[in-house]
Amino acid sequence: MTKVELKKNAAGRWVPAVVNGRRQVPYRGVDEHVAKGRKAAPPIASAARYPGNGDKRVKTLAEALEACGLSDGMTLSTHHHFRNGDLVANLLFDTAAKMGAKDLMWFPSASFPCHAPVIGHMERGVVHHIEGSMNGPLGDYCTDGKMRGLGVLRSHGGRWQAIQDGEVHIDIAVIAAPCADFFGNANGVNGPAACGSLNFALADSLYADRVIVVTDHLVPFPCIPWQIQGNHVDYVVEVDRVGDPGQIVSGTTEITKSPDRLLLAERVARFVRDAGIMRDGFSFQAGAGGTALAFAIYLKEMMKQARVKARFIRGGSTKYLVQMLDEGLTDFILDGQTFDLDAVASMRDNPRHVATSPFTSYNYHGKGFFGTMVDVVVLGATEVDVHFNANVVTHSDGRLLHGIGGWQNCLFAGCTILAVPAVRDRIPVIVDEVTTLTGPGELIDVVITERGIAINPRRRDLLDAVKGKGLPVRDIRDIQREVYALCGGAPRPPKRSRTPVAAVKWVDGTVLDTVWKIER
Repeated sequence: MTKVELKKNAAGRWVPAVVNGRRQVPYRGVDEHVAKGRKAAPPIASAARYPGNGDKRVKTLAEALEACGLSDGMTLSTHHHFRNGDLVANLLFDTAAKMGAKDLMWFPSASFPCHAPVIGHMERGVVHHIEGSMNGPLGDYCTDGKMRGLGVLRSHGGRWQAIQDGEVHIDIAVIAAPCADFFGNANGVNGPAACGSLNFALADSLYADRVIVVTDHLVPFPCIPWQIQGNHVDYVVEVDRVGDPGQIVSGTTEITKSPDRLLLAERVARFVRDAGIMRDGFSFQAGAGGTALAFAIYLKEMMKQARVKARFIRGGSTKYLVQMLDEGLTDFILDGQTFDLDAVASMRDNPRHVATSPFTSYNYHGKGFFGTMVDVVVLGATEVDVHFNANVVTHSDGRLLHGIGGWQNCLFAGCTILAVPAVRDRIPVIVDEVTTLTGPGELIDVVITERGIAINPRRRDLLDAVKGKGLPVRDIRDIQREVYALCGGAPRPPKRSRTPVAAVKWVDGTVLDTVWKIER
């Protein structure tokens, strides 16, 4: 086995010095790495090489891939707006396999259990490795060290950063579009498979060498609105179905029914209110997990009682946020991703429900981003340690089961709250040290559990704001000791080798941590 060069970064974590042939910069601190240089760019195109009537349709995906020059070792990208209902990524690699392609790198904005067939393509040498969020079967495959390259886990903003900075060069982008015209203009809000925004694929359309739009709903030119502009598109392919929008909703996007989690959600809403964050014109973002969804419902009622209106809500959007928009409790939803069909309809019909991209919302290598303007964000985590560091990609057993999504990018809000159960499946969530570092503790302000609220000592202002409000504020170590006593001690550490299987990137492209192969 080839020896891997490791370096210790500013967080004290050993990380690979080289990832998939590219030398890396170890994490230097939250704001310590300043990028230099100029953005990457696609090749110059000429309208003379495209049909004068604007019709870019070809009969099959294979024909489009052949015209794009598909060859061994290329990087192919897809998006995940259909979540577990995506049908195009598997079609892409099935087609590439039939064409004899080998050693492809898949660069999805995220993958889901529906993409398990890609494992077969990795086994047969069609796909070399994946750089993108992995969960379920793909996460397991990576953790077992079976991929021939290292997985690279990036946030949504980090993915845009990697594309625009030239860290990842996309040879062919394949964009599943619920609605498109023959020129390549496309959106996600119309058609039988409407999924909402397509803006996770926007960077792919702007920077890839070649772009293919795959649609099951072709409309006459022009396709309005155009979330993807046809002047970036090379070919358009019609298929029977691009995705199942019913699978956008999953177990992670349904409100919790657990009494403990509901108590936790109400406690988070009380904290936001009692800390003085909930005020007229404020803004918030909540994740798509069951507790975060319940938080939005509790906060909605508190806003009504206080006659408070938000200026904007950051999405991922759900029907609960749509209700707040419709009831006049917020002026706008600034939405990066739609998590249910009510939100899809709202984005289509309501001009105040605005589709945003990771460039405007999350990209650290830009001239500011919306994430810093949010007053409070409520997120989840698989683990939190006594230094407020957090983990969202692995569990205490070290297995890679989740992607980062926009989680890292949200940590720059005015107040970052992690709403987590103190115990999950009889395993403590608050630990001495997180298994995998995904978010530095200096950016995490409050940890709220059913056993108490821990406020980061850095946030003296929050400690003062809730003093005397009747909230169960406790030292995080006290909560941890109580949980350890309840569970019979700390979680058993995973049996990890010294073989890296994936690198966790920070928002600036530096390497924050490593996921290690698990010894069974």
